[in-house]
Amino acid sequence: MSEFVEHPFIRPGVLQTRTYQQRILGSAVDNNLLVVLPTGLGKTPIAIMLAAHRLKVLPGYRILVLSPTRPLTSQHFSSFKKFLKVDEDQFQVVTGDVKPRERAGLYEKKKIIFATPQTIRNDIKSGRLSLSDFSLLVVDEAHHSIGGYAYPYIADHYMKEAEHGRILALSASPGASHEKIDEIYRNLGIQVVDVRTERDADVKPYVKHKEMDQVRVALPPSFLEIRNLMNGVYQKKLGHLRKFGYTKPIRLVTKKDLLALQGEFMGKIRTGNRSAFAAVSIVTQCIKLEHALGLLETQGIRPLELYWNKLEKDKTKASKVVNNEKGIKKAIKLTKELSEKGSRHPKISKLCSIAERELKRSPRSRIIIFANYRASVDEIVKSILGIKNARPVRFVGQKGGVTQKQQLETIERFREGDYNILVCTSVGEEGLDIPSANLAIFYEPVPSPLRSIQRRGRVGRASIGKVVMLITEDTRDEGYFWTSHHKEKRMKAILKGMKKAGGKPMYRKPGSLSDFC
Repeated sequence: MSEFVEHPFIRPGVLQTRTYQQRILGSAVDNNLLVVLPTGLGKTPIAIMLAAHRLKVLPGYRILVLSPTRPLTSQHFSSFKKFLKVDEDQFQVVTGDVKPRERAGLYEKKKIIFATPQTIRNDIKSGRLSLSDFSLLVVDEAHHSIGGYAYPYIADHYMKEAEHGRILALSASPGASHEKIDEIYRNLGIQVVDVRTERDADVKPYVKHKEMDQVRVALPPSFLEIRNLMNGVYQKKLGHLRKFGYTKPIRLVTKKDLLALQGEFMGKIRTGNRSAFAAVSIVTQCIKLEHALGLLETQGIRPLELYWNKLEKDKTKASKVVNNEKGIKKAIKLTKELSEKGSRHPKISKLCSIAERELKRSPRSRIIIFANYRASVDEIVKSILGIKNARPVRFVGQKGGVTQKQQLETIERFREGDYNILVCTSVGEEGLDIPSANLAIFYEPVPSPLRSIQRRGRVGRASIGKVVMLITEDTRDEGYFWTSHHKEKRMKAILKGMKKAGGKPMYRKPGSLSDFC
């Protein structure tokens, strides 16, 4: 059931709300709330309705909306401005693009601030901003609220300074461990967690079916030859770590293990253990080789060639040692030969045939392709240009030389149909209002359940959609797929337990919005 919201601070006849959003809102009115809701099911309307409520009951106070990227900040600015009945000149985007002196003045004049967390943290530290008169802090993509990220710092200052503080945290997937979720819970001063899944009775009517499919490919002999050369050197390096007391079986060592081991040895160096320098060098070599193996197995020849070129320019001892290994020299030579022949990962031809089949089935289809690396994005775009009716475009982050304005223009042109295939890196996963696609293709599995959930959330919002995951057999792809699968199951079990043990009722009875209004 959906109904238009009637409220003095919301434009009439523009914002429809659903029963589960009303229930979540009821809890957010009285508690610092973490909302866990799948991508595409309307977290932003909850934030808008709560902002309207706080503006009404605390008219002299202001609203602060935080999101981790500039494009997402601009998106929230547009959404709130569209629905809230507040003078347009009272809305303000504040990011690092605005000079510090100008930011101080904007904070004093504006009613609703949309900002990136790093900017807010800097301005709190410098004394340019006080949070005392903000009645609501919205924390979007709240799974970032761990470690040294800016969110915990801001939330801590907010709860100490705010005269009438309320926090609303939003996420599609807060984490796959008790520790991480508990850390978010503590860092944001959360009192209640409200978890909704696509299986909940009040959510289910709004969820469109997604067909999930896995397509497996095998590495060709030429790739296997390069892998064997690289793997021989990698295994030898791992064996060298045994003399430093590292005893984990070589076949079980992961990149995560290597990074942790690197940190451990660095700690020993700081305490004066000079023998740890040699260990750090070997671990660093292993990390570089592990990365190269991953590129070959999951991405292809061109990304691997670019990585070899990068290592060749790198003057560090670890890179020089790796490059001087006999097996690596031969692997580099074979990589360049295959690149000159135009050799591509078998995923590319499979991806092209899937996209071509979809466009033949329905020329009006929208397709989103996710890939981890910009080099792979470029190769994919180049490969699908020859498909009939294909109008692909690359969508990468600002580190790839793309401006925020260009990003937003690309999304709009995809929405309008100028492009019908969006090929993106992780920038397309989180938060941005990318139009729903009929088909999503994962060029590779990702070990993060959050990223998997967000990728899937780009499909089937308005109609039935399909997700195809490309997996290279007997490679890291297999491990990443099962890692994400098990973490997601564990996360759902943890959240379900937190939901049951919330300490106070999570929901109010469905019905009118009388409490809200």
